Parts: sequence; C-alpha cells; structure tokens
Amino acid sequence: MTKIRTRFAPSPTGRMHVGNLRTALYAYLITKHEGGDFILRIEDTDQERYVEGAVDIIYRTMEKTGLLHDEGPDKDGGYGPYVQSERQAQGIYLKYAKQLVDQGDAYYCFCQKEELESMKRVVAGKEISIYDKRCLKLSKEEVQRRLDAGEPHVIRFNMPTEGTTTFHDVIYGDITVNNEELEDLILIKSDGYPTYNFANVVDDHLMGITHVVRGNEYLSSSPKYNRIYEAFGWEIPTYVHCPLITDETHAKLSKRSGHSSYEDLLDQGFVSEAIVNYVALLGWSPADNNEIFSLQELVEKFDYHHINKSPAVFDINKLRWMNGEYIKKMDPDVFYEKALPYMKQVLTKDFNFKKIAGMVQTRIETFPDIPALIDFFEAVPEYDASMYCHKKMKTNEETSLTVLKEALPVLEAQEDYTNDPLFASLSEFVKEKGYKNGYVMWPLRTAVSGKQMTPAGATEIMEIIGKEETLRRVNAAIEKLENL
Repeated sequence: MTKIRTRFAPSPTGRMHVGNLRTALYAYLITKHEGGDFILRIEDTDQERYVEGAVDIIYRTMEKTGLLHDEGPDKDGGYGPYVQSERQAQGIYLKYAKQLVDQGDAYYCFCQKEELESMKRVVAGKEISIYDKRCLKLSKEEVQRRLDAGEPHVIRFNMPTEGTTTFHDVIYGDITVNNEELEDLILIKSDGYPTYNFANVVDDHLMGITHVVRGNEYLSSSPKYNRIYEAFGWEIPTYVHCPLITDETHAKLSKRSGHSSYEDLLDQGFVSEAIVNYVALLGWSPADNNEIFSLQELVEKFDYHHINKSPAVFDINKLRWMNGEYIKKMDPDVFYEKALPYMKQVLTKDFNFKKIAGMVQTRIETFPDIPALIDFFEAVPEYDASMYCHKKMKTNEETSLTVLKEALPVLEAQEDYTNDPLFASLSEFVKEKGYKNGYVMWPLRTAVSGKQMTPAGATEIMEIIGKEETLRRVNAAIEKLENL
C-alpha cells in the first residue's frame, strides 16, 4: 500500500480561521492514524492578500495545537521548496503549464477585462462567466507574434464543452457536473504567478499527496482539478471535503462572530487542547458517546469515513463547557500561572493568590470568568439585604441580624483565622445555639462577600481576607440590617 501523505496548505493572510484549523487537524489525523506523513506547504501566490507576519502565526498555531509537520519549509523531506513563491521562482508552474500548451490541453489567452465582461451568460439559472475560447482559435504564428510583442496574457486550460465529468469524494460520493459549466480556468496569471487551483494540482502531485483534505466550498472545483490530472496522466488523489461550519444562527462562521479564529479563542481564555478537541467534533463524531479526547486519542479513534455531510454548528456554549472540563483537569500549578493575570485584574491587595486559584479552578469555564467571581475579595460590592433571605436555610433579614450579632463575639475571640480552626469555632457556636449549619453560614457568607454565589464558603473567604477585614465586613452587615 502507498504510504498516506496529507498536506495543510494555508495562505498567509492573517489569523488562522477555525475552518482552516479543522482542515489541518483532519489532514493530520488521517495521516497519523495510518502512520503517514503530514506536510506543511505555504501557499503565498496571491500576493495581494499576503499579510506580514502571517507565516509566523501559522507556525505558532501549529506548534501550540500539536499539529507538528513531518515536512515543510523548515523540514525538507526531499519535496521542497515548500513555499509556493519559491517554487514559482524556480519556474515549476510555468514549465507544467507550457507542457499542457504543447499537448494541446492549454492555450495562451490575450483577452482583456472588457472582453471578458461581455462573455457572461446564464447557466442553470445563475449568471456566470464562461470564457468562449476565442483565443484557442489563434494560429501558432499569431500567438508567437503577440508573445514576442510582450502583450499581457494568461494561460488557460482547455475544458471540454460537451458531456459530463464525474469525480468521487469520500464524504459526498460520486458527483457529476455538466462540462458546459466548466470554465477554461486560468493556470498562469498575467503576472506570471500560478492560480491557486493550478498550483494546488501541480504541488500535490509533485509532493506525492495521496489524500486532499479541504472545505466543501472546493467541491465545485474538483472536476476542474481532475481534468488537469488526467491531462498530465497523473493519479487523482483521494478527496475528503469537509462540511461547512456555521454559527448558532446557521450562517457561515465569520470574523463578526468574534470566535472565528484560533487566536480569537485563545484571547477569550480558551485553552488550546480544548479548542483542538472541540474542532475535531465539528463534522465528526466517534462511535461511542465520549467527547473528551487528547490529540493522541483522536489519532487513534479518527476515521475520516465517518465525517458528516451536513453543516457543523459552532456552539460557543458547548466549547465553554468543554473548556471547563479541561481547566478542571489542569495541573494546579499550571492553572495558577494562567489564572494569575486575571486575578490581578481585580485584586490589588496582598492576598494568597494560590489559594484563591484553587477555589476557582473547578468553577470556571474560561479564564475571563475569574474576575467577576473573585472581585469581592478586594471589596464588598453594593448588595440588597434581600440576599439574606434563603427559604432552604430558613433565613431572612431579621434572623440573619440576630445570627451575625451572636456570632460576632466568636469571630472577635478567634485568633487563628485559617479555615479549619475558624470552621471548628463556628461549628461549636452552631451546636451550642441549636442552629443548623446553613442558618449561620449563609448570613456570614453574605456578609463577607456581598454575593449570591461565591467560589468558597464563609470561613474560606474569612481566611483570605483576614480577621480585621472579616470583622469590618460583619459589622457593616449588622449596620446595614439594623437600618432597614
């Protein structure tokens, strides 16, 4: 059997879109599942869209996600160069385009923009531009004369105009198109650069790519690719076209969604492992109901034959849940380092940040959740006295005032303000009074936090803020309730 070789061929045009990341991931999983090679190729022939620094983003993203390539611009496996502009400079694409011209499968076209505009027509209810092959009729002598004169030109592929073309995709099966819909696509542009489509075919063949993984927006281009493969007598690779990714409204995922790129998601506090895990499920699902996978587990379980046809919905809430699961399992020291900048956004005093991190690790889904969860340590926010009412604890403003006044001497007498001794003293108080635990702890937690929900109980909060601040907050709560 031929060794599987897949490639990820991004264009350096900015941050890596979630769809591109999924393409890279699926290409990686397909080849690694079978022990094949994963190739990185930079497709920078579209100079107008080139963004400075975008190649660095590609490398950084691949490294962070663990999608490490076996061959690429920095790892020559004998198929280089792996950057299309460098391949173009070597004349690779022009050489193969001229071969097609010599075979009669391609031709020089000198038509300018105005002429091309006049060729639009309606096919299958859609207005499309189908080139009418007028330059195909030029004699060899006329072509050579115009080339020698330096006239601007392109090289076009000569598509058939009758019959049909059928191609096979692993996900979508056999697809047939009418040849009258196949435009004589441009192979070499007037600036001497190859088009995206032509460079793809040439490079995939020369690099021995066996499986081409890409988004289903390229389905319509596949019959054109196949015609080029057949003209050269090259073997056609296995096509794996992935379904569209949409947002929650079923619109195509876009920059406006705010989470369309890998780095957008990192900026929003998602961890790389969770992003990769979630992106793997955008169009594929395992045989069992498990949804949490490491990259190695994905390699072992991934079967590209089970990729879905229907669009995949990017559900940010599902990703948040998954991210929370990864955060829960994170090494506490690693979590602390990642959480510290978020804690310091709202806490300026000399708190035990490591202990606070331990409180919030199992209670957040993304790191930006942290500030709103812990800001009360810095200062009690304004809160309504109705928070002291809790039906289950059987507390209200009046009972809470009584409890706080009774518990205050216990808190004043307590010297050791670490959690366990504090809890023991208050438990003894509860026992002496014949109260239930929540009857006392609810008003105390409300007094020292001013929040309905906190990442820790009353005595854990008291340990963080210390004795002096605890007494100040409890006295302030008593005053608040007395003034009702």
